[in-house]
Amino acid sequence: MFLFRGHGQRLSLGEARARTDGERPEAVLLDVREKPEWRTGHAPGAVHAPLTALAAGAALPAAARERPLVVICRSGHRSQQAVKLLAERGAEAVDVKGGMIAWAAAGLPVIDERGDGGSIA
Repeated sequence: MFLFRGHGQRLSLGEARARTDGERPEAVLLDVREKPEWRTGHAPGAVHAPLTALAAGAALPAAARERPLVVICRSGHRSQQAVKLLAERGAEAVDVKGGMIAWAAAGLPVIDERGDGGSIA
């Protein structure tokens, strides 16, 4: 069961990975960084939806609709903004403390747009 109580909850890297990893993850890892950042490196299995597009009214990608969302960006600032915006739209969303910088620093996998080893820009 996926529990998000209240807005502003932030997940640790371990919690984020546990909720979004595996064969049948309970939530979608939603990366809200811009396209050049995404291309350079993102978490395997993440779904891309830039915050600028979401703020302009873009719909979530199909893979992220009607699912709990664990939102990540570079450092955690944009993901907090995205969580607020998504919650206003009725989505169940929390963000990841430290973002992709912390993800990569913890040795968690990062791939580029081709699926090769990526880096965080």
